[in-house]
Amino acid sequence: MAEAQTSLKKTIKPSQAWALALGAILGWGAFVLPALRFLPTAGPLASCIGFALGGIMLLFVAMSYGDMIGKYPVAGGEFVFAYVGFGPTAAFVCGWALALGYICIIALNASALALLFRFLLPGVFEVGYLYTIVGWDVYAGELAMLVAILVGSGWINYRGADLVGKIQVFLAIALVGGVFALFAGTTLHETSSISNLFPLYAEHRSPMASIMAIVAIAPWLYVGFDTIPQAAEEFDFPHEMATKLMITAIICGVFLYAMVTLAVAGLMPYKELLALDVPWATGHIAHLSLGKAGSVILAMAVSAAIFTGINGFFIASSRLLFSIGRARILPSWFGDIHPKYGTPHKAIVFVTLLTIIAPFFGREVLNWVVDMSAVGTVIGYLFTCLAAYKVAVAFRSEETSSKKIIFAALGSVSSVICILLLTVPGSPGSIGTESWMALVLWTLLGAFFYKMKMGEFKGLDLKTQRKLMMGGIDLPVFFKK
Repeated sequence: MAEAQTSLKKTIKPSQAWALALGAILGWGAFVLPALRFLPTAGPLASCIGFALGGIMLLFVAMSYGDMIGKYPVAGGEFVFAYVGFGPTAAFVCGWALALGYICIIALNASALALLFRFLLPGVFEVGYLYTIVGWDVYAGELAMLVAILVGSGWINYRGADLVGKIQVFLAIALVGGVFALFAGTTLHETSSISNLFPLYAEHRSPMASIMAIVAIAPWLYVGFDTIPQAAEEFDFPHEMATKLMITAIICGVFLYAMVTLAVAGLMPYKELLALDVPWATGHIAHLSLGKAGSVILAMAVSAAIFTGINGFFIASSRLLFSIGRARILPSWFGDIHPKYGTPHKAIVFVTLLTIIAPFFGREVLNWVVDMSAVGTVIGYLFTCLAAYKVAVAFRSEETSSKKIIFAALGSVSSVICILLLTVPGSPGSIGTESWMALVLWTLLGAFFYKMKMGEFKGLDLKTQRKLMMGGIDLPVFFKK
């Protein structure tokens, strides 16, 4: 009975874990951002180079994650890893930095459905105008649609990770198939030409600055591979497989981002495309290259991307809150497990309630929070890589320890570079003023909760802390209390 109350049910298969990661990586942004951000700010070649360099940087991070999963196969991911390496304060900072971002990415993916339907079915859900917030019109019809989808997604997650995983595999196949169909339709079209991809770099900045503008947002582009460590406690397979699953998901993400971007840029001179008054350039290209069938294929691919993103971040956010609640840093209510489904059902209900509130604030406000969350994501990467370095040094006698030390060091350097690109004023990837304001507010709120809750946890003896953090398993830590 005690085991059932403290540990999540092991139901996730390797294909399901991989689909969770890929689906979370390749969300709505892969289909919306080519004409909004990638091509205008970087150009086709710089975007593809940026995708590759950003992916390589995160491969080192993923290797450190894999090492930590093998030694600490419990829910919570970066939250637990930061505790292992640096103690309760680092764990709280890491968990707090990630929580809001994960939840808002769910809401932002859902709001992308409103964009999709405005393109495919204009006027159908745009009924019952309520108000405008930062340029985004909020309609009762769209809100009702989004709330229904989020509640349905919450219910599916409530019923078990196995059900989510099966759905995720199907959606991931549809997503990849849609991208290949779009790319093939564009490249085989009679007007497709390499010359359409010129200028290869953004005209208003240097080639290096163009590339770094994409590298800077790599933490946001590839966030989602860390759904795998968040769900590690539910693996129904050897944890040593996690590294390969994360690496292959990131590599696939690199190619799929590049394929969509080149598909958008290659059918006609992309500078002319960007100058057209069209609501959605990717949809316009799909229709030009494949006709009505292209619009249907693209709609299926984007819907699959949105729902895989929603499912992936439902897993990540609920398991993170569950882990923090199980440690009693948040109310222990978050750490309850459903007796039948084996899921952190109360954490899932909480995430569902927050996500159905978020669309009322409009899509642009959600964008600010998600941009802010890129900083939190990289903080999680950095703590994980530094902790992996400490663990690898402690286990220096292991045959592969030297490689793990090098990968952890490279992952740490990659994380620092990403933090600098996001936060240094004038950097090609620096976040905006509104995102800084959101970050400051979230930090102040975190400081309040830290003062309220962390004193009690830090007062516990180290053995009790470890067991609370790791679901009753007494695993080693590498910090001084």
